[in-house]
Amino acid sequence: MGKLKDKIAVVTGGSSGIGLETVKMLAKEGASVVIGYHNGQERAEKLIKSLPGKKHSIIKIQLQDPLSSNKLKNHVEAVYGKLDILVNSAGFTRPISHKDLDQLDEQLFDQILIANARGPYSIIRSLMSLLQLSEEAVVINVSSISAFTGSGSNIAYCASKAAVDTMTMSLARVFGPKIRFLCVSPAAVATDFVEGRDRAALETISSKTPLNRVVEPEDIALSIIACVTHLKTATGTKIVVDGGRHL
Repeated sequence: MGKLKDKIAVVTGGSSGIGLETVKMLAKEGASVVIGYHNGQERAEKLIKSLPGKKHSIIKIQLQDPLSSNKLKNHVEAVYGKLDILVNSAGFTRPISHKDLDQLDEQLFDQILIANARGPYSIIRSLMSLLQLSEEAVVINVSSISAFTGSGSNIAYCASKAAVDTMTMSLARVFGPKIRFLCVSPAAVATDFVEGRDRAALETISSKTPLNRVVEPEDIALSIIACVTHLKTATGTKIVVDGGRHL
């Protein structure tokens, strides 16, 4: 059995991309995983059938709806009774030039911040009592180098990830040593998260980085697993996994 036997994990955005690969690796290490999805119910159902172990589950999570976080908490409490690992991987963006302030109106700006910053906060807030029942709880927020480079799919996305980084530091300071909080910060991952960004575009981006390789969702999932299993004295900081793009 793996390093995470008897551990309970929740992964938001768990039916695709980084979240999906994280679910697979957590299950491989022996964890029971709650797969949170938004529009990917069929993908989540297919994924759960492929996982080792039997005590996995799926649940619809809407980041914009605080009641959805409460439903998640009730589900985890009823089925598992505690929570050891929370991975906030779900998010939302839309590619908009930073110069195009007309297209990034206030409604869309709010929508992006609610999904990427308030959403993870709401999930953490709802699950806090269950995390505190764990002997060594850890929360991993999937952020982005956009948080500190100011370069990303749009200005609101950059701002939302900066908020996630700061929130992670604040939570780590007040909830240690009981709970660790970490950010994993990728860039240009090979998923369909950013509309219209294909493999050729990713290869062009990666060709200008020191490591000259595309960042795969498996790379980020491995980093998340490392945060859980190996970086036991790390909290309130970010793990950058971008092939050196920020340099």
